[in-house]
Amino acid sequence: MAGSAIKPTPLLKDELDIVIPTIRNLDFLEMWRPFFEQYHLIIVQDGDPSKTIKVPDGFDYELYNRNDINRILGPKASCISFKDSACRCFGYMVSKKKYIYTIDDDCFVAKNPSGEQINALEQHIKNLLSPSTPYFFNTLYDPYREGADFVRGYPFSLREGAATAVSHGLWLNIPDYDAPTQLVKPLERNKRYVDAVLTVPKGTLFPMCGMNLAFNRELIGPAMYFGLMGDGQPIGRYDDMWAGWCMKVICDHMGWGVKTGLPYIWHSKASNPFVNLKKEYRGIYWQEDLIPFFQAAVLPKECVTVQQCYIELAKQVKEKLGKVDPYFIKLADAMVTWIEAWDGLNSSEEKSSKQPNGTAK
Repeated sequence: MAGSAIKPTPLLKDELDIVIPTIRNLDFLEMWRPFFEQYHLIIVQDGDPSKTIKVPDGFDYELYNRNDINRILGPKASCISFKDSACRCFGYMVSKKKYIYTIDDDCFVAKNPSGEQINALEQHIKNLLSPSTPYFFNTLYDPYREGADFVRGYPFSLREGAATAVSHGLWLNIPDYDAPTQLVKPLERNKRYVDAVLTVPKGTLFPMCGMNLAFNRELIGPAMYFGLMGDGQPIGRYDDMWAGWCMKVICDHMGWGVKTGLPYIWHSKASNPFVNLKKEYRGIYWQEDLIPFFQAAVLPKECVTVQQCYIELAKQVKEKLGKVDPYFIKLADAMVTWIEAWDGLNSSEEKSSKQPNGTAK
């Protein structure tokens, strides 16, 4: 095959799945072919399940649509969002790999300031395979990176770091803005490439974007639920935010780290700000209650697994955020359903139930 001599050696080839939510043909994969072709893809088709999604030849993939989700999860399929990119978390559930990388279908390969194409997946893997420093900030950012180390005054007892659960990548070109910011800055583009990775400190929340994201599924997978969004729900475009807040509270409790920064992807198109505002406006209002809730959330020491943590967090969501709006009572119930579905699908006797409707080798 032409170009095979320059293919990069894939890291974690048999331990990582790439999850892509989509409503359209996946022509964008052609640009990613040198980096993705040797990995397994899990494609979650949103919207009309009768529509045929075309995947370029040569990729190894599973394709799931709404009919598949209903068949595999049965009544518990109600926890998977419809007509929203939050449906991607179904891919996390059916994967059997240790690591997940998820990317949106409007994200292309970016270039660094030297003009070289960025292998985003490789950088995410490097982030996940190196420790984090959530307990003490290193002013040279990631001390495990070549050419950096712990600075003077950094406690030696903390230099082993913590396991990295999540690697949060960034974007060039179209920034990840909310609708009001889009409206007042319609022409703004992110041209600033910052060559840095840092650990989000313990006790600090951040706005997690799901379009360029990797995580250790074995560590934090059950907490990466993107919530009830989209069709039939009063809110959209807060799916990744919700997952990020829940995940960070649990990572802090479990002693794991979250990294953000490199790698960059090229975000190719801005979504309609007026459509986005309709989806977001309740979230923009509610987040003034949500952020203090997550900042104050404490998980008891008896919670020693991610599932236990998540069920406890769902209980607190129902008790405290249920007063903000009845939607959060529904969301809390969906969080419990998600854990039940996750455990059911990932128990040894249920593994044979995974029946993809579209594969290609």
